[in-house]
Amino acid sequence: MLPYILRRLLATIPVLVLVTLITFLMIRLVPGDPAAVIGGPEATNAQLDEIRHQLGLDRPFLAQMGSWYWRLLHGDLGESFLLGRPVTQAIVERLPVTLSLTLFSMLLSVSMAVSMGIVSAIRANSWVDQVVMTLALLGVAIPNFWLALLLIILFAVQLGWLPSGGYVPWDESPVGWLRSCVLPAASLALLQVGLIARITRSTMLEVLNQDYVRTAWAKGLAPSRVIGLHALKNALVPILTVVGIALGLLLGGSVVIETVFAIPGVGKLIGAAILRRDYPVMQGGLLFITALTMLVNLAVDLLYAVIDPRVAYERRGG
Repeated sequence: MLPYILRRLLATIPVLVLVTLITFLMIRLVPGDPAAVIGGPEATNAQLDEIRHQLGLDRPFLAQMGSWYWRLLHGDLGESFLLGRPVTQAIVERLPVTLSLTLFSMLLSVSMAVSMGIVSAIRANSWVDQVVMTLALLGVAIPNFWLALLLIILFAVQLGWLPSGGYVPWDESPVGWLRSCVLPAASLALLQVGLIARITRSTMLEVLNQDYVRTAWAKGLAPSRVIGLHALKNALVPILTVVGIALGLLLGGSVVIETVFAIPGVGKLIGAAILRRDYPVMQGGLLFITALTMLVNLAVDLLYAVIDPRVAYERRGG
């Protein structure tokens, strides 16, 4: 298992290099001048030139890129233009907020999607199946920022049940944390429900038609035992694959959702950096999310061996 993990980790290096290269190129092509943001509207051309010189923005493009890669090799993501502190420190400070929101939304999406997929598979081609799949697809079709605004209008403005934004740390108030995370987590979760539910339905339909499941029904086992132990357990590998993909999408979607709900996480940090042309934060934040997504995919891949022993045997043999 260890050689496999090492091979996967080494394989991520070219991907991360390619991501950082594309990010570096795209950021430099986006209109906007960090010096103008820092200097303000009253800054003179001489002052703007001085700011660009201090930030190293007056250097040739290849020199800037080479300097950034050199610092990256030493574990340095640079220093924020506007925050005045290391990018790594800014990300680490906001990481618990993003992780708590992402895991909460993942819990919501998986619990809803798997339940909906199982119900649709059991009642395949019925009106229940049609209604459940229609509801699941609505979550995919609606943009996340629009869905977030709709939830704010309904539950925060009209009903007044939940706050419209902000964040309360768990250690300060668990109830406050839950109230502040329900709407943003639901906005993220509903986007992934459709994908996970459809995969769950198709996989469960295939498993329910297997002979061992028919045998379990013929023995008179309880429906919960047949569905949960025999069918769902053998359908988990493709479902887990989609869950890993969804978790990566949730991390990326946090940029929009955290901005809409004013949640001080990594996503809001990146969103603010994009608006203010804070290049080091943009590059470091996107690199961090990419690396975290790849680690999640690796963890999901390793979980296959826990769910299906045949996967572990093939890896040992390979």
